[in-house]
Amino acid sequence: MKVAILTDIHGNFPALQAVLADIDSRGDIEHTFCLGDMIGIGPYSNEVIEMLCSRKNMIAISGNHEEAVLSLLQNKGPLEGHKGIAEHHEWIGQHLSAESIKRIQALPKFVEKEVEGHRFLLTHYHMSNDKLDVIDKEPSGTKLDAKYQGTAHDLVCFGHHHILHYYRTDQRVYLNPGALGCNDLAIARYGIVDLQEGKLDVKFIGVPYDNREYLKSYERLNIPDRAFILKAFHGNQLEREHIDGSKRS
Repeated sequence: MKVAILTDIHGNFPALQAVLADIDSRGDIEHTFCLGDMIGIGPYSNEVIEMLCSRKNMIAISGNHEEAVLSLLQNKGPLEGHKGIAEHHEWIGQHLSAESIKRIQALPKFVEKEVEGHRFLLTHYHMSNDKLDVIDKEPSGTKLDAKYQGTAHDLVCFGHHHILHYYRTDQRVYLNPGALGCNDLAIARYGIVDLQEGKLDVKFIGVPYDNREYLKSYERLNIPDRAFILKAFHGNQLEREHIDGSKRS
């Protein structure tokens, strides 16, 4: 039994297409778990949600971007800590279909799931009192064991912090495959958990894909905060490509 772990797609539909094609090509992945932030940053929220919801054996949870967009749609104002990107989230909300909104509203904040005797916790990030913790920039297995002391989880799957995390302690495995849709290279990331009797193995996958038209769509669609987003979440790839091409010529 193998399980695919996806997180932080962030409206990047071509990256999701590349990952799902890779998953399907393997032929032995029976479940897919998506850990939130399917929307926000990238423009293709409806396409991402529709594709995920069309999959069999898929479980998805809510992330802070889903919560932030819903807060604006419900006239509750910006989510705490998200005021600076409220204009961007308003744009995302305005372009969501009624069906996408309905699906987002139905998402749980976390899921506990047992697969083949292994107990998973699916969470967008570590939580305290129903709120996401502040991102720990210096995480460790020791810290996470203290956080989850006394819980029955064999594997804690999380995202939110866009870099890869992998800790295997005497207590459990902690896994964040890194953001699928945000990278400074044209690579879409996800993880595979291979559940075997008495143990579990983890593999991290990077799927190359052509993201040029996707990155150009930020300007074409006049997406708010696009200059910051392209720099902070995509490493100014088009600009780098242009500079490198000029140097070669």
